[in-house]
Order: sequence, then structure tokens, then C-alpha cells
Amino acid sequence: MIKTLLASLREYKKPAIMTPILVAMEVMMETLIPTIMASIIDNGIMTKNMDNILHYGLILLAMAMVSLFCGWANGVTAAKASTGFAKNLRHDMYYKIQDYSFANIDKFSTGSLVTRITTDVTNVQMAFQMCTRIAVRAPLMFIMSLIMAIRISPTLSLIFLVAFPVMMIAMGLIIKTVFPLFKKVFEGYDKLNTTIQENLNGIRVVKSFVREDHEINKFQEDVDYIFKNNSLASRIMNLSMPLMSLIMYSCILFISYKGSEMVIFGGLTTGQLTALITYVNQILMSFMMVSMVIMMITMSQADAARIVEVLQEESTIKAPDDAITSVKDGSIDFNHVSFKYSPNDEANALTDIDIHIKSGETIGVIGGTGSGKTSFVSLIPRLYDITEGELLVGGVDVRKYDLSALRDKVAMVLQKNTLFSGTIKENLRWGNANASDDQIEHVCHIACADEFIDKMPDGYNTYIEQGGTNVSGGQKQRLCIARALLKNPRVLILDDSTSAVDTHTDALIRTSFATEIPDVTKIIIAQRISSVEHCDRIIVLDKGMINGVGTHDALLQTNEIYRQVYESQQKGGISDEQ
Repeated sequence: MIKTLLASLREYKKPAIMTPILVAMEVMMETLIPTIMASIIDNGIMTKNMDNILHYGLILLAMAMVSLFCGWANGVTAAKASTGFAKNLRHDMYYKIQDYSFANIDKFSTGSLVTRITTDVTNVQMAFQMCTRIAVRAPLMFIMSLIMAIRISPTLSLIFLVAFPVMMIAMGLIIKTVFPLFKKVFEGYDKLNTTIQENLNGIRVVKSFVREDHEINKFQEDVDYIFKNNSLASRIMNLSMPLMSLIMYSCILFISYKGSEMVIFGGLTTGQLTALITYVNQILMSFMMVSMVIMMITMSQADAARIVEVLQEESTIKAPDDAITSVKDGSIDFNHVSFKYSPNDEANALTDIDIHIKSGETIGVIGGTGSGKTSFVSLIPRLYDITEGELLVGGVDVRKYDLSALRDKVAMVLQKNTLFSGTIKENLRWGNANASDDQIEHVCHIACADEFIDKMPDGYNTYIEQGGTNVSGGQKQRLCIARALLKNPRVLILDDSTSAVDTHTDALIRTSFATEIPDVTKIIIAQRISSVEHCDRIIVLDKGMINGVGTHDALLQTNEIYRQVYESQQKGGISDEQ
């Protein structure tokens, strides 16, 4: 886990290495200063020797300045290393997520990924900074101060043999208790982020169904869960400070009492007793710092594990080293293909699909909810990998293609496609970043989008709000069709992507397809028979299997499912007109 995380340090290795070196120099000065103070007291103040006071005073000032500089410098290098480390971690996680297949994304919720790339990284950043400073400072301070204390009085230093195990046992019990609580807190953050995201994305639905109170209650439950576990963990952790203080002051009182006896009866000077008390403070403070580091590492351990889980997750879909980078044509061959979303699923989403589509052919796909229509088309651009059989595009197995090359030539337009904040022109250029204005206007004409774009005050420079909230559903679908056409694909897949378009416009789009892109293979998933009845062939899917294939007229005669859908829609159309 540590190796995986530190791989993101990269260009910030130098400040990360310099930080503990500077911390070590600072600690060295701090542990020598009490000895110089003891010399000032014993050889200057007690003997009333101003020369010694001045001599040791200048040494003390020089050491204090070095300590101050090292403290400032390690603060700067630690901040640079930790913030750079966090930046690289977020970069690596984000880029890793971009390479995920749909199966990988299905494994993590969106809310969980957001939490991991924000909150979890922040916690790991804090822990990393503490490790480069306090985790180095505390052990060094403890060792050097203990050596100096033993040099002054081995007898009084034995007190640490009692204090140390008591502290370690107490810290172990606290850590063992709080770690499960922090895991619950992070799970709560995941759920909270998911709740917020769903609420904001579906705010129109929430308001239209007057479900604000329900959503508020869901949010409050998530917040209360986090508060309950976080506050309990914090209360337990807060016990460590008073416990450490109790042990620290008990040690100081004991050494002050016994040390005073030794000063009075001989065996210890006043300066040595002063230095010894300072070293006791440093030793016990180092204990407290160690406890803080352990607590922070305990808190961030769950964060780090979640981050590493994202970084080590391997995409279930990878291109071979000698991947093919060009798609010859739009022919598609399903050779006895079966597919399931997870190896653990009992039933297939698709079973024994055997269909052969010629390049330039227009194929309609009809089927009820859950029949496997979206699964069927998702396999073509290799959004998922088939479980059994063979799937060819352009005469080549899809698993042999470079993923970018394949997906660049297989354009998908979904029912709920996304538009991004920016102008219409900027959104369309997702299909082709270098597209000219003439190319943009041409594809908009094919998708019948030009008719509403020309009526907008700013035309193609009209600003689209996030998610396309300032255009209608039908307008959004037509813009998404135009964006897909701008890719100049070999295969165009329309997954119920004209559902929000009126039948007249739907017919115009189909006519444009036939005349403007005759060589492009078109697969049209639709609920309306009118959207597919003019296709070269229509595939009827039922329960993940092909129930029938043929033209509109042939299926009316031979396929019960197709005929029932057609008749129900015809009756609905008649009643609507009446």
C-alpha cells in the first residue's frame, strides 16, 4: 500500500527527503540547548562569571537561530511535498478512473469515488505531512533527550521505564477502539455524497413529486450517522491528551522532588536539574507527538486503503500490445455471443446472440424492458466484454482493436445523453475537436437541430447550462445526434435517442440518415414501431435472446411479440386522435 501511494510523490521527492533532514537538525539543536543552559547556570550564574555567561549565551543564541531556521525550512519543504503529493494522487486517481471500463465503474458508486478523490486524499495528505515532520521529530527527540537525561542522572531516568509501557498500552487500546469507527465514518461520507448527488441531479423530479421532506430526511439520516460515529471516535481519541498529560506531570513531579534532594545533598547541580526537567518535558512531549501521529495514521489508514483500491483497480477491458488502429467498415457479426455483467451473476443478460449486419445496413431493435437492448449495443464499442462467443466489427474481433480507435468509429447516442456547460459549438466539437463551422452546420442539418439553433439569439454560440437544462429533451437529443455524427463513425447506435422527438422530426431524421450517411451502419433502438418500421431489418429481443429477425411486414406475419407491440401502438394512436 505504501509503495503504491509513494509512487505519486514523483517530482516532490526532494522536498520530501529534505524535510526529515531539516527536522533532525532542528531536534539536534533543541536537545543541545538545555545543556548550554545548564552551563550558563552552573558556570556563569552560580559562579557569577560574566565571561562564561556571555560565552555560553552567544553559543545559545547561535543554536537558537539554527533551530529557528531549520524549523521554518522544514515547514516549507513539508508543505510543498505534502500538497504536491496530494495533487499527484488526485491526478493519478482521476486518470485511472478515465481508463475504467463500465464494469469497473459499476464496482464503485459515484459518491464513493468523489469522496476518495477529495476527503480521503486530504486526510492522507495531512498524515503524510505529519510523517515527514512529527514522525521523524518525535523518535529523534525521544532518543536524544533520553541519552542526555541518562548522562545527567541514570537513576532518575529510570522513571521512563515505568511511563513508557503505560503510555503504549493506553494508546493501543484507544487505537483498537477508534479504527472501526473511522471506517464507518468514511462509509457514511460515501452515502452522503451519493444522496446529495442524486438529489441535485434529480431536483426537478424531487420538486415535481413534492418529495423535499423525504430527501431532507435521507440527508439528515446520513449526517446523523456520520456525526454519531465521528463524535464517538473523537471523544475516545481526546482521552489520549489528558492521559498523556497526567503521566507527563507525574514524571515531572517525581523528578523535581527527587532531583531537589540530590541538589541539596549533593550528586546533582542546579543547572543539571533544570536541564533534566527540560529533557523530561521533551521526552514526554515526544510521547504525545507519537500518539498524535499514530492517531492520524490510524484515521488515514482507511483513507489510504480506499485510495489504493482505486489506483490498483485494473480495467477489465484492455487493448492488446499490437492493437489494430483502423476500422475497415461498419459490418457487425455476433457469433453466438453470450454476456453477463458479473461472473457472479447467475443468469446471462444476453444468451446465444447470432446475427450478422452488413456495412451500411439500418437495423431496428425492439424489445420490452429488460430484454437486453442496451446490453446488445454496449458490446459493439466494447464498453463491456462478451462472456462467450465472438463479436466482430469490420471483420475484426473487437478485443483486437485499440479502444480509442474502435470507439472513435462507433458512435453511441443514448436516451439520456449529457451536454456540458459551454456553447453549442463547444459541445458539438466533443465529436471532433477540429471540426469546421461548415461541418458543424451540416451534421446539425442531418439531425434536424439547425431548425431550433437558428432561432436562438446567439445561434451556435448559445451557452448551454450544465446538463443542458436550458434546452428541451428533444433539442438535447438532436444535439447529441449531431455530436455523434461529427465523429464520422462507421457505426451509429441510437439507443432510444429520439424518444423525446416528435414523430414528424423523427421521420425527417431517418430520411436524412438514408440520404446523407448511407454507408454508415445504423442501429436504432426504439419503443415506437414507427421509428424502426422502415429499417432494412428489425431484431426482436426477449429475455436476452433473439426472438425474431426480419422486415416490418415479415415480423407482423411471423412474430407474436412484434405484432402485439404494433397493434397496441396502433390502438393507442387511434384513441389519441379521437
